Amino acid sequence: MAKETIKLTRKIQLRVDAPTKEERKEALDTLYRWQNRSYRAGNLIVTHQYIQEMIKDFFYLSEGIKYRLVDDKKAEDGMLNRSKSNCTYRVVSNRFKGEVPTNILANMNYNIMNNFTTNLAQYRRGERSLANFRRDIPFPFGTIGIHGLSYKKEKKAFCFRLFSIPFKTYLGRDYTDKRSLLEQVVAGHIKLCASKIELKKEKIYWLAVFEVAKEKHSLKPEVIAEASLSLDYPIIVKSGKAKLNIGSREEFLYRRLAIQAALKRTQNATAYCRSGKGRKRKTKAVERFHEKEKNYVGNRLHVYSRMLIDFCIKQQAGTLILINQEDKMEIAKKENGFVLRNWNYYELMTKIKYKAEKAGIELIVD
Repeated sequence: MAKETIKLTRKIQLRVDAPTKEERKEALDTLYRWQNRSYRAGNLIVTHQYIQEMIKDFFYLSEGIKYRLVDDKKAEDGMLNRSKSNCTYRVVSNRFKGEVPTNILANMNYNIMNNFTTNLAQYRRGERSLANFRRDIPFPFGTIGIHGLSYKKEKKAFCFRLFSIPFKTYLGRDYTDKRSLLEQVVAGHIKLCASKIELKKEKIYWLAVFEVAKEKHSLKPEVIAEASLSLDYPIIVKSGKAKLNIGSREEFLYRRLAIQAALKRTQNATAYCRSGKGRKRKTKAVERFHEKEKNYVGNRLHVYSRMLIDFCIKQQAGTLILINQEDKMEIAKKENGFVLRNWNYYELMTKIKYKAEKAGIELIVD
């Protein structure tokens, strides 16, 4: 039976809710310390998991070595003195105890183990390299770490404590559903799940995960909509006699190529910028155009995927098929990478998959 709920992730900016500058700096230093320990713990966990799984390939070890990865209390030939998940948790817990909340380490261990298990077959065949966690990794925490989430009228913000650190949200001109989702959490209508904290350019972002009920629409599973991610149109969809071309090559690429041209001119001009304060100041305008292009593409793909799902709902199509995607990718590769680089097939497919699941539409990729 299909699940009746779906998990949504929203990026919400946070500010440390402390009265003095010294307290805010201390809280930010604490967060950066937790991030550093999480990054180091993540690399330790994935390394130990890989060694455990590949121990049978260490044929050069002396005879008599036990290879069975089970608790020795459960099997005579077991080589572990605790469960596999507890092994890696104890490794990082013993090393970083007191430097980072154990709840963060437990969630790191759980997430990495799930991801490792998913990709284990590729690791064994040598088709995939191990994950390598960077220093700016978002660190996870469970709902047990959040206390007193509520809306404070005097501060015009949602406030809570993450372990010992007080926070308040900064939603700005919120045109999305972030405020509504937080209000529903406070009212107890939806559930808040394990989330993450991301630190970027001395700003704090909460990657909040909400578990909400799927949308209810009068869909018919036997009604099928066929969509194609075309080179002339971002999406072409038809269901029965109804057909819709979503976007166009000129409409999508015109603005993006204009941004890229402006970016190129700015890059060429940086050589003549006034010196001082190093590379960061010289490339500030370049980074602004990078961010502008990223935001533009994300917005257009969101609009296109939304129009596709709305079309399916209007036609009562309970099944959506994306057809001939491998052929489209091969054609894109032959065009010297121009279309493939600018079309963002994978990101568009990801947005379609998420919106289809939320609307209760079965997605099939042909």
